[in-house]
Amino acid sequence: MTSTIAFILIISFIASLIRSTLGFGESLVAVPLFLLFLPIEIAVPLSVMMSIIIALVIVIQDHKEIHFESAKWLIIYAIPGIPIGILILTYGNEIIIKMGLGALIILYSLYSLLSKNSKILKEDNKWWLFACGFLSGVFGGAYGLNGPPLVVYGNLKQWSAKHFRATLQAYFLPVSFISVIGYYAKGLITTEVNIYFIISLTTVIPAVFLGRYLNHQLKNNSFFKYVYVGLILIGIILIVTSLI
Repeated sequence: MTSTIAFILIISFIASLIRSTLGFGESLVAVPLFLLFLPIEIAVPLSVMMSIIIALVIVIQDHKEIHFESAKWLIIYAIPGIPIGILILTYGNEIIIKMGLGALIILYSLYSLLSKNSKILKEDNKWWLFACGFLSGVFGGAYGLNGPPLVVYGNLKQWSAKHFRATLQAYFLPVSFISVIGYYAKGLITTEVNIYFIISLTTVIPAVFLGRYLNHQLKNNSFFKYVYVGLILIGIILIVTSLI
């Protein structure tokens, strides 16, 4: 029990620091590591409950940096994509889907890093909002990977590191909250999950504040380079875990 708590504290800190610094990506760190010593019915709800706290703290901290109009439409367009993602998760071939998704993320990230002629949106574009929001719902429903399509839109809009981090949390907060309601309805939020969640807060909250500091140190013209490197790592993780 003591070792389990120690691992939860360490993993929660690392995952929350990544999320708070870049704006996304904690689930790809937290869930696989939690699964090393926790059953999936505890690991996934615990990760999503952590996500709510991270998003809530960031939204309170930096609400002035949020592009609320963009976040609103991304959430609206994500909703019809979520059940499609769940269908893919339920009936699709997991290995093929995860490898294909990983390869797609890696190729797009490499293209974005190496391309000199990137498209820029000066104003919100409903078609791009729909495409990125809908795909975020599909990817999120299937494997909890809402982030990559949101990165695409943030890059198109040339959001600063501060705006990107804050706006994504305005998206994640309601989406994660809806997921937790579903877990409650299915009886997955148990006493054990709540205990681990409360314990994790002792490292989650400090990590969010440290991540905010690191995020504000990132130069806007190089921020998305770090983000796309992070996406490449996520793509590699997806491919490797599908082969294990």
